[in-house]
Amino acid sequence: MACSTSKPAAELWPDGTPISDWFRQTDKLAIEDLGKAYPITEYGVVADSSLLQTEAIQAVIDSAAANGGGVIVIPEGVFLSGALFFKPGTHLHVAEGGKLKGSDDISNYPIMPSRMEGQSIDYFPALVNAYGVDGFSITGNGVIDGNGLNYWKAFWQRREENPQCTNLEVSRPRLVFIRDSKDVQVQDITLQNSGFWSSHYYQCENVKILDVRITSPHEPIKAPSTDAIDIDVCSNVLIKGCYMAVNDDAIALKGGKGPFADEDPNNGENTNIIIEDCEFGFCHSALTCGSESIHNKNILFRNITVRDAVRILWLKMRPDTPQHYEYITVDNVNGNSRSLLYIKPWTQFFDLKGRPDVPISYSDHITLKNMNVNCDIWYDMRITENDSLSDFRFENLVITSENADFDPSIIDGLSMENVVVNGKKLD
Repeated sequence: MACSTSKPAAELWPDGTPISDWFRQTDKLAIEDLGKAYPITEYGVVADSSLLQTEAIQAVIDSAAANGGGVIVIPEGVFLSGALFFKPGTHLHVAEGGKLKGSDDISNYPIMPSRMEGQSIDYFPALVNAYGVDGFSITGNGVIDGNGLNYWKAFWQRREENPQCTNLEVSRPRLVFIRDSKDVQVQDITLQNSGFWSSHYYQCENVKILDVRITSPHEPIKAPSTDAIDIDVCSNVLIKGCYMAVNDDAIALKGGKGPFADEDPNNGENTNIIIEDCEFGFCHSALTCGSESIHNKNILFRNITVRDAVRILWLKMRPDTPQHYEYITVDNVNGNSRSLLYIKPWTQFFDLKGRPDVPISYSDHITLKNMNVNCDIWYDMRITENDSLSDFRFENLVITSENADFDPSIIDGLSMENVVVNGKKLD
C-alpha cells in the first residue's frame, strides 16, 4: 500500500487566513553576503568618543552608495555622531565592542520632513535613518547608544514647568528611524539610551527584528517616551527573540490620530504582525494599540515572558480618533504585571478639531489564551458609550490577582473556557 504524505496544515492568522512561510524564515544575515565592507576607521574616522564625526561617517556611507553599495562597519571603539542617512544598497554593521553613540546636542539632527506621534510633520531625524532603502539591514553584536541623559533631563524640567506639555515640546531625537522600505532586517544589535523612541518603522513592508536588545532606564532617572519598537503603517512584521525594557511602551502599534485620521493618506493600518519568543523587563505595556492608531489587524503575541510590565495588553481607546483593533491573539504568556488586560479611554490631548460627533473606537475578536500571570488587577477595563468591545475569548488562563473583580457585561460576546482566577474557575 502506498503511503500518503501530506503537508502540515498551514498556520493561520487570527482571522483564519494562512500565515506566509516568510514568517518561518529566520536565518541571520552574514556580513560577507551584503557587499563590500567599509570599516569607517579605514576612511578617516578615528576612535574618539569625544569627537563628533558625523560628516566623516556620512561620507563613508555616501561613498559606498556611489560605488554600488556595501556595509558600513563600526569597529571596536566609541564613535560620536549626529544624524546619519543610509542610502540604497548600504547597510550598517556594528561589530562586537563597537558603539555608535548619538550626540546630545540637538543641532546635530537637522529638522526635516518626518513622522512623529501619528503625524507627518517636520521633525528631528534619528541617529540612524533609512528612507526608501529596500533591503536595509542593521547587524552585529555592538551597541547603538542614544546618549539620552541630557534630553531626558530637559524633558522633565519642561514637564515640571508645564505639567501639560506635549512630548514634542522638548527637542529629542529617536535612535533608529526606517521609513518607506521593504525587506528590512535588524538583528543581534543592542539599542540603548534613546532620547525619544528607540526604533520607529513607518510605511514599511517585510520587516524582521531578530534577537535585538532594547533598553532605557526607568530609574534613577526616567527616560521618557523611549518606546522600544513603534510599528507605524506597516505590514508583515516579525519581532522574534528580543529583550525589551524601557520607560514607556515596549511595542506600540501606531498609524495616525485625530478625528479625520482615516482620511489622511499618510496614515493607515498595521497588518500581519507576529511578536514571539520575546522577554520584557520594565515597560508601561508589553503590547499597546495606540495612542495614535486607526486600524490594527492580525496581531499574534505569543511565547512571551513578562518580568515587570505595568500592562501586558493595552488597548488605548482614543475618543477623538476612529479606531478598529481586530483579530489580536495573545498566546502562551507567563510572568508578572500590574494589569493583564487594560482597556480604557485615552483622553490626553483630546481634540475633535471641529468634528461634531465623537468617532467610535472598536475592539473585536480579541483572544487571550494559555496564560499564567501574577498581577494586581487582571480585568482592568472601563469604557464609554463611544467604545465598542465585542467577540472576546479567554481560554486556559491561570491568574493570581489582588483585584479579582470581573464584569463580563462590558464585552458584547465574551466566551470563556477554563479561566481560573485566584483558584476559582469563572463561568
